[in-house]
Amino acid sequence: MSESGRRNPANHGGRDGGNRGRGERSQGGNGAVRRDAKGRERNRGPQRGYSASAPSQRTRRADPARLVAFEVLRAVASEDAYANLVLPARIRHHHLDKRDAGFATELSYGALRGQGTYDAILAACVDRPLAQLDPAVLDALRIGAHQLLAMRVPAHAALDQTVGLARAVIGAGPASLINAVLRKVTSRSLPEWLDHLLAGETDSVRIDAVRHAHPEWIVRALRQSLVAHGRPADEITALLEADNAAPVVNLVALPGLGSLDEALENGATPGPLVAGSALSSGGDLGRLASVRAGTTRVQDVGSQLVARAVAAVDLGKGSREGEKWLDLCAGPGGKAALLAALANESGASLLANEPAPHRAKLVSQALAAVPASTWSVRTGDGRDLGKEQPGTFDRVLADVPCSGLGALRRRPESRWRRTPKDLAELGPLQRELLESAIDAVRPGGVVAYVTCSPHPAETTAVVSDALAKREDLELLDAGTALDAVSLEGNLGAGNELTAQLWPHLHRTDAMFMALIRKKP
Repeated sequence: MSESGRRNPANHGGRDGGNRGRGERSQGGNGAVRRDAKGRERNRGPQRGYSASAPSQRTRRADPARLVAFEVLRAVASEDAYANLVLPARIRHHHLDKRDAGFATELSYGALRGQGTYDAILAACVDRPLAQLDPAVLDALRIGAHQLLAMRVPAHAALDQTVGLARAVIGAGPASLINAVLRKVTSRSLPEWLDHLLAGETDSVRIDAVRHAHPEWIVRALRQSLVAHGRPADEITALLEADNAAPVVNLVALPGLGSLDEALENGATPGPLVAGSALSSGGDLGRLASVRAGTTRVQDVGSQLVARAVAAVDLGKGSREGEKWLDLCAGPGGKAALLAALANESGASLLANEPAPHRAKLVSQALAAVPASTWSVRTGDGRDLGKEQPGTFDRVLADVPCSGLGALRRRPESRWRRTPKDLAELGPLQRELLESAIDAVRPGGVVAYVTCSPHPAETTAVVSDALAKREDLELLDAGTALDAVSLEGNLGAGNELTAQLWPHLHRTDAMFMALIRKKP
């Protein structure tokens, strides 16, 4: 698992330091048992783990940064929430400064990413199945385990503050259990725990799953995906490690409308992969006026590349003025905003389609920075659009719903929610949306079929099925199209004419793209 973003103990000793370890029996300097004024033995019962400090000195409050992490994990587990949506709201609610916000972010995302590995370690330290623990207790244990095993937090501080958090928000009894379990966790380092858990294990999938905190089925799926897209299977370790590295925030300035100057003045650096992009140094991006205005946006560079590629494909007629573009699955609106800005520059127009009304509203908000004459939003099922407006559009982006296996680094809880069943359920929808996109594009136009997943069941298999049904379709070279809009090039390593980006190779989400042209 990644150890990036660790916190230097010297930077937070004032908050976490100064607490002695627990479990020490109270004794005098000569080792004799201490007794009170009435001769009673103090702290009797060697089986009990007492603090060396008096009860009045024990931490009984929830440190705000750790409380934020706990609340995020609770929302993810009990409300099926998304960490990236909950975390900023909790940080604002508790008024965390930049340093504590960074700590809460690493603790939240790290505990969620490493959940499978931490649960395997915790299971070896608890005298009952983890499923029998109160879910809040288990979340507190995961937070403690991440601090102890993967952050530069002193063990005494991690123990004291996590137990204090539990005492404040769960109760004294559970806090005692958490204290005892986490003390067992401290008996080994993370590498030692992994060696202990995997001693005698020969299944490479099981080994990778425990060492890199991925479900076994995802390890198999990603290894299969590498091979299917022409990569060696032994890249699986690098891919899993990339999934666990804290991702850098990518920014994009909407072409012709936005500027990166403000972001660069506040510590961002120019993006090396695509023009008009930047890598953020972190912090609250919402304080930037350009971000609040929507002319500078947070967007993974892989998404930027596929949007720019479909907008730049040569359709053999020169000017793009007067063209009609379609974003078939536009919510929540990130790619639609970039497409609309590109359309505005070239004299084209964009229709953004989204079936869910609340997400369609998000699309409208994302597009608000682009002149309204350039775009419109349709709320409806994308599978119907090809029948309603056949042969209408010059360019269609079909960024279809998928498993999201290519964005595990940005969605830390996703790997534990997805199941192989999702692939089977999404397949028919993906095929129907691609068929609708093909119906909607005019002869001579192009459809970009895009997923944030490298799995062949969601990528090449869907494209192959669509090509097999019709004779008026042909694949364009998607890799060449990506290279044309990239600053680095050499992005075209895919399966034949399709293109697949990878976190461990390109520092992007694992975006897949196929460009399908309808013959004139």
